[in-house]
Amino acid sequence: MTVTPDTASSGIRSLIPARIDRLPWSKFHTRLVVALGVAWVLDGLEITIASNVGPDLTLPNTLHMSASSVADIATWYLIGEVIGALFFGQLSDKLGRKNLFLVTLGVYLVGSGLTALTPKGGYWFIFLYLTRVIAGMGIGGEYAAINSAIDEMIPARFRGRVDIAVNGTYWAGAFLGTIVTLVALNHISTTLGWRVAYLVGPVLALVIIFVRRHLPESPRWQIMHGREKEAEASIAEIEADVAATEGQTPPVDPSREILIRPTEQIGYLALLRTLFQHYPSRSIYGATLMITQSFLYNAIFFTYGLVLEFFFNVPTGSTPYYFMAFAFGNLLGPLTIGRLFDTIGRRKMISGTYLLSGILLVITAQLFKAGALNAVTQTLCWTVIFFFASAGASAGYLTVSEIFPLEMRALAIALFYAVGTAIGGLMAPTLFGNLLQSGRRDWLVYGYLAGAGLMLTAALVELLLGVASEQKSLEDITAPLTSEPPGVAAGRS
Repeated sequence: MTVTPDTASSGIRSLIPARIDRLPWSKFHTRLVVALGVAWVLDGLEITIASNVGPDLTLPNTLHMSASSVADIATWYLIGEVIGALFFGQLSDKLGRKNLFLVTLGVYLVGSGLTALTPKGGYWFIFLYLTRVIAGMGIGGEYAAINSAIDEMIPARFRGRVDIAVNGTYWAGAFLGTIVTLVALNHISTTLGWRVAYLVGPVLALVIIFVRRHLPESPRWQIMHGREKEAEASIAEIEADVAATEGQTPPVDPSREILIRPTEQIGYLALLRTLFQHYPSRSIYGATLMITQSFLYNAIFFTYGLVLEFFFNVPTGSTPYYFMAFAFGNLLGPLTIGRLFDTIGRRKMISGTYLLSGILLVITAQLFKAGALNAVTQTLCWTVIFFFASAGASAGYLTVSEIFPLEMRALAIALFYAVGTAIGGLMAPTLFGNLLQSGRRDWLVYGYLAGAGLMLTAALVELLLGVASEQKSLEDITAPLTSEPPGVAAGRS
């Protein structure tokens, strides 16, 4: 159904949001989460592989790159993520969630596959950087399209724990990447090992892309764009799938019907005007969570191996084993305490996880400064800190995906992800790299204290500006811009 002037003015009365939120958990939802959640596994896989194969790329029989050139690989990948998030985020709101989560996975597959084929010598390192940008664009686009699709198709009472768990699977990818590089670099020749490692992600993506083809489009997105017949077909398909495994679906409360007027595409300028005019406090809130967690993670993640090597004399060949424990703690947090964000509530859990990780980081920094830690106890401290920080960081992505209107959900996710990555993600590795270069523990401690201060600040912002969105329909958290009554959106602030 195309949008006509009559449709736009009269609007569409729909129970689709209520029909989605009243569904029980089913095999359909599990399939949806597995097919879409692989985006974070791939991101963790890519970052870890790039970090672990870096030393091999400096060898004369591989690409013979300089150490600084190898370090730039991660930067170009992050730049690609920012570009991809902004570009594909806008397209996701315009063309649909399903179209984009197929395209973005394909872009990643091509980019990472080409990385493995990088020729040796000359200026081919430029080709390597370009392929890293392309792969990053695919993953950056995934964040916007996938978070939107998951939030819009998962019932409200499960949304928090599912979104947090899915975002946390980044560390399952990091764990997998560590195993892949251990096998590839230790059991395959140096000329081929790094190439084989880079091909694991595209192979996984190739399998998942076929699973995604059979997922329906988001009915919420369809109804917002005036595609009433397609939306009814999509929700009927979902309900039939759920009923086939869970039995008769619960009845729908007729009072939950909303009136939506199909909307035109919103661009970034219109998005910024809307954010500043109608959602200033939520914008500050979302940006704070994204920037602080991005700074902390990129600061620790990209320098973890160097800290072990410089201050604890851990051989580079042993670093992956320490990293596996670090990744395990990061994965365990979202999987075990994620449900509490739906039961205890967003404000208490987000502020609590940010607060705990900040305090524990201060304590660990002081122990590090005093020389009271060894490689094992330092790793144990990081594992405990990031058990909480990982759940909090995942909740940051959840927050920016649910507190803004449907019409601009993917666009908002893309914008806040890009801001967080550009400010926190790109700045932190450079800052901590310079602190490490000094070789002084006290200077590095100042960096850790800065990261802790940012996390404590975010905890305070959460307490002041946080939104109690647990177990609420997306339309109750923030009504669509075009819903009835016109111009009144739930919770604008």
